[in-house]
Amino acid sequence: MKMDELREAYLDFFAGKGCVRRPSDVLVPKDDPTVLFTPAGMNQFKREFMGLGDPGFTRATTCQKCLRTGDIENVGRTSFHETFFEMLGNFSFGDYFKREAIHWAWEFLLKTLKIPGDRLTITVYLDDDEAYNIWHDEIKVPADRITRMGEDDNFWPAGAPTHGPNGVCGPCSEIFYHGAGPKEVEIWNLVFTQFNRVGPGELEPLPKKNIDTGMGLERAAACLQGVTTVFETDVFRPIIAAVAEALGVKYDRDHANGVRLRRMADHSRALAFCIHENVRPGPEKQGYVIRRLLRRAVLDAYQMGRREPFLYQITPVVAEAMAGPYPDLKESVARIQTTIRQEEEQFLRNLENGLKLLEDTFRKTTAAGSETISGRDAFDLHATYGIPVEVVESLATDHNLRVDRTGFTAELKKHSEISRGTTEAADVFAAGPLDALKKEYHAGTEFLGYTTTRESARVIGILEQGRLADSAEHDGDRPIALVLDRSPFYGESGGQVGDTGTIRGEGFTFQVLDTKKDHDFVLHVGRMVEGRVSVQQPVEAEVDSARRDAIRRAHTATHLLHHALRNVLGQHAQQAGSKVEPDRLRFDFGNPEAVGRDRLRAIEDQVNERVLAASAVSWSLMPIEQARTLGAMALFGEKYPDIVRVVQMGDFSKELCGGTHLDSVGQVGLFKIVGEESVSAGTRRITGLTGKAALDHVRQEEDVLGEAAGVLRVPPAQVAQRIAALLEEVKTLKKQVSQRPKETGGGVSADDLLAAAHEVAGTSVIAQAVGSLPVEEMRQLIDVLRRKRPEKLAVLLASIDGEKVVLVAGATPDLVKSGVHSGNWLKEVAPVVGGGGGGRPDLAQAGGKAPDKVPDALIRAVEAIRARLGA
Repeated sequence: MKMDELREAYLDFFAGKGCVRRPSDVLVPKDDPTVLFTPAGMNQFKREFMGLGDPGFTRATTCQKCLRTGDIENVGRTSFHETFFEMLGNFSFGDYFKREAIHWAWEFLLKTLKIPGDRLTITVYLDDDEAYNIWHDEIKVPADRITRMGEDDNFWPAGAPTHGPNGVCGPCSEIFYHGAGPKEVEIWNLVFTQFNRVGPGELEPLPKKNIDTGMGLERAAACLQGVTTVFETDVFRPIIAAVAEALGVKYDRDHANGVRLRRMADHSRALAFCIHENVRPGPEKQGYVIRRLLRRAVLDAYQMGRREPFLYQITPVVAEAMAGPYPDLKESVARIQTTIRQEEEQFLRNLENGLKLLEDTFRKTTAAGSETISGRDAFDLHATYGIPVEVVESLATDHNLRVDRTGFTAELKKHSEISRGTTEAADVFAAGPLDALKKEYHAGTEFLGYTTTRESARVIGILEQGRLADSAEHDGDRPIALVLDRSPFYGESGGQVGDTGTIRGEGFTFQVLDTKKDHDFVLHVGRMVEGRVSVQQPVEAEVDSARRDAIRRAHTATHLLHHALRNVLGQHAQQAGSKVEPDRLRFDFGNPEAVGRDRLRAIEDQVNERVLAASAVSWSLMPIEQARTLGAMALFGEKYPDIVRVVQMGDFSKELCGGTHLDSVGQVGLFKIVGEESVSAGTRRITGLTGKAALDHVRQEEDVLGEAAGVLRVPPAQVAQRIAALLEEVKTLKKQVSQRPKETGGGVSADDLLAAAHEVAGTSVIAQAVGSLPVEEMRQLIDVLRRKRPEKLAVLLASIDGEKVVLVAGATPDLVKSGVHSGNWLKEVAPVVGGGGGGRPDLAQAGGKAPDKVPDALIRAVEAIRARLGA
């Protein structure tokens, strides 16, 4: 039995027992601050259990979406642990109690699911003689298949009689399945909430007793499908297959990667449903849980060799697998994918170096004879690379290590102001050692990058694992930082990203993956590609000039954009932050409202006009007061030195800026705004492209426009007009449909007609009036009826329109073959309404003029077909 079939079978069964079928609650309860996510089916009925619900609503059944992360580390490792899962439940609020709950559970398992009774065993609470007697004396379960258990196993909450808490509680009874698939699995738990605990061992009977029943859908499906784990059920199989395909591997459940693939499949399902309900990855509460699941999945893939985002590709497969009960999930696929991919990209930025550092930490901890990873090391991984401490703990268990959580918490508190995920790469190296280096090199690193991208220099410091070293060599690609006496590399600051490139010397090559600043020092963060580097060694430092040029284009464009914003929006449009990357910029500015399409176009036009004018870009150093006198703009909240760098573009822009820029604004090439959004109250953000990225974007839009023009079969310039015309056509058609006369026959459906059919000699006979239904729709209705009942069906429908009567008759092919003729049938009925007609054996039509005689005609129709069928 497939999972969708099992779900419906359960809900239909208990609906048949008088339980109101209720929809699943949301994953994040809006009115329940006691839980982050819905953990069980009973949560949405708290008021009912407390006697505060609708008094006429006393029993219910649901299939509840749940999410639990208490055993997250067991997901994929064991057969039945999941984060997201569905819980089937039936509930009684002071209505039925133990006898009905037990009998119905047994009836459903044996009669509906056809599970042999000898494959089921029962547990009851130690002192619950009532439940035991029902199972043994009434259900006839042998005594050797019923086990009495203590309060830790068969009481809710576990251990409540002795340990508390006070409040509603009660014994429970569990049903275990033993089969060819799972050897033993709990598939059903009946909780009998019948007491109020007021103290240790003091249980007062409740005036109204309740039932809270849960049956794990995935667990039960695994049993019915004869598989050993929920991950082999019909819903999970395509999801796991999609994960394996995305990673380019074959799924082997017994391989170490099998655990990872199962975990990724589980987390993909959890992410899809949570983000569908607008729970986005974030630093707190539900957002933190989702971020943790996503990062755990990305780490699993990373350990299997995946270096690019992939998890977002699984969302459509999840939506398809769950489309039966949750069709609206498909509507959110694109949004879910976007959210997941953005989070994946963010996490992957520095993950490679972070994991290598983590493995090195494991190695050094073990080599030192310790079983504990320091809180400082765990914090560095968290702050520098965005690896959650829970993930460090998870991976540490594979090495028989643990994390000093107390030390981690202390470090987190001490450095809370700089705990910003993956953006603090220099912090690993900046604590302490540079202070010692500063004593020897007071001036720090001389920056040469304004005039060159290649320069000779000397190594004055090597930072490895947060400590100064005399030398470093290629060993596992672990991250280190080189400090030079002079450098053309720009360290990340002022919104501009750090440079990348290469540092070479005699016998070694060092790849610079990022460049950071720490006061006056430039830190070249990267890895040894080959050889050995030593302090005081002469080197040649070379920046990736193509990447630097792309950054220069974007940074120069931010100044042009700032000028245009103030011209178009007003002087209040002051810069509030920026991010400058290769040919891409993000610019935050003050504005109380969305900029709007027309003003965005004006801003973009002004920037490109400045680009075409190709004004020169120059810069000079001067005292800050002089710069202010000249009208140079500064970023509010930024601390500037006494001597500042003023960047001037033509005669229209003067700003304090330490970034690298072009020699002429004409080198920007092309500027294109691709986004405008709110960052916070009163702050907006524009995203723009320059150079090649802008050109690629324009060409992409041209391609899309060309494709649209091809589909619409019009020139590109006429696409908008054609779409507008199509929308107007749709609007007109909708209006015509809405103005169409309504049926007066109560909107009888095919199912209603089949339910009211007469049984004549083994044949279903329908003879019904259908209001004023048009003749064409009567014919279509008969076709629908024959599709639903393709054999032994005869139909005669009557429609009244004013003083006119229309009769339409039809029969299934088997009846026609046996001699039933719809046209001849009508010839016997039509005279009753003062008309006549006929037609083919399978479909015929007649008319009449006596609407008041329609009831008589329908009676005659049944009599006539009865005679033809020989009844």
